[in-house]
Amino acid sequence: MSAVPGNFGLLSPVTADPRRHSAAGDDAVVEAVLAVETAWAEVLEDAGLAPAGAAAAVRKAAKAGGFNAADLAAAAQGGGNPVIPIVARLRELVSGDNPQASGAVHASLTSQDVLDTALMRLSAHHVAALREDVAGATAALARLARRHAGTLQPARTLTQHSLPSTFGLKAAQWFHGLAAAATRLDAADFPVQFGGAAGTLAAGSALAAKGGTDAFTLADSLAAKLGLATAPAPWHTNRTSVTALGDALASLCDAAGKVANDVLLLSRPEFGELAEPRADGRGVSSAMPQKQNPVLSILARSAALAAPQQAAQLHLAAALSVDERPDGAWHSEWEALRTLLELAGGAAAALRELAEGLHVFPEAMGANLALSGPLLLSEAAGAVVVPLMDGGTAGGGTAGGGKARFQEVVDAALQAPRGGQGAEFARLLRSAVPQETLSDAALARLLDPSGYLGESRAIIERIFAAYPRWAAEGTSDE
Repeated sequence: MSAVPGNFGLLSPVTADPRRHSAAGDDAVVEAVLAVETAWAEVLEDAGLAPAGAAAAVRKAAKAGGFNAADLAAAAQGGGNPVIPIVARLRELVSGDNPQASGAVHASLTSQDVLDTALMRLSAHHVAALREDVAGATAALARLARRHAGTLQPARTLTQHSLPSTFGLKAAQWFHGLAAAATRLDAADFPVQFGGAAGTLAAGSALAAKGGTDAFTLADSLAAKLGLATAPAPWHTNRTSVTALGDALASLCDAAGKVANDVLLLSRPEFGELAEPRADGRGVSSAMPQKQNPVLSILARSAALAAPQQAAQLHLAAALSVDERPDGAWHSEWEALRTLLELAGGAAAALRELAEGLHVFPEAMGANLALSGPLLLSEAAGAVVVPLMDGGTAGGGTAGGGKARFQEVVDAALQAPRGGQGAEFARLLRSAVPQETLSDAALARLLDPSGYLGESRAIIERIFAAYPRWAAEGTSDE
């Protein structure tokens, strides 16, 4: 057993992938803080505000080691944030190697400048990585939608069969949700934070003046070195960048949850319409060797269930931000943001593997459609038959007694045993409408589910047209 306690995702398997821990774990936070301090030393040296070689000395110290996350976490309790012990250790290392350079460490910065900027840098890198899984998932969903644009499937509303639909449309709507969330992620900015002790830039302005520049130029230079967005002003008490990012991450988990919920339902043996891809060791049960549990969907759903509370925490922290440095609200934000990053990353990875390997069974979809059969066409049939029952012609007349007579036919069909209701509906309808007003061929067309799909194919293509970036990779039919 490890001598140092740690959180490796044992109780949150959707976040347990080592890649996500390496991207957002404590070591990654330490690395991001050191990257900010190193970049700041470079900015100061470039501006003539630090001696030559100062940046190299800070960079060397940052890479020298001795920044143990567990020790730093314990030390952080003294000042209430991890930047204080990290800076103390960094300054100690720089002073031992190049005393003149130690003044460049954290000069005119405050802890919030560094931690906010570090978390933005960490978030930007994490989001860039999860976008690869999002792109893979959307491409796979687009392929499924195009491949199964004509695969009939019962639409289900409030858990019951409603109208004929297609699996292609369902997959396109999965794509729609994921692409919309990805677009929100694309819109997220990752701004540099630079406000000084109270958001006035007093120390930064005084330091910048010594080099004939200004604090905003220094802040913009820091953003450029870290690959972050510039900020028009300090945002230490305005947390919209954080909440917007959190909302986008939660939306991604929402979209993954919708797919997972549908797959969990349709992969039940009673439905048999879908199945997850198999992999060694996945889906196993500790007691029942025959089971193949839909674990990818379960993991994605677990992320979707957990994410909203984390996003709510970000909004709560933003709403309770007071003064020029919140007393606890800011602190409560850090772990919520990191958890959201990990949840979204885990959900995207599970969803990609699920979408790329999803097994689709059109025969089962057709068999389930047949359980309701012609009864699914009652909406379409009523529009044609009710006027005929009123003594009018197809497509005309008024719905008076005909509407009541048609409802009687539907109600009588529903009394038949489950599985035979559709056939009974067709039989009763044939009996209720003379052949001279509605031929057998016309009735068969009226009760053909493939003829009542509305604009399903057009909807699919309109969805893809709305998100061309995410649909482009799904155009091939493998």
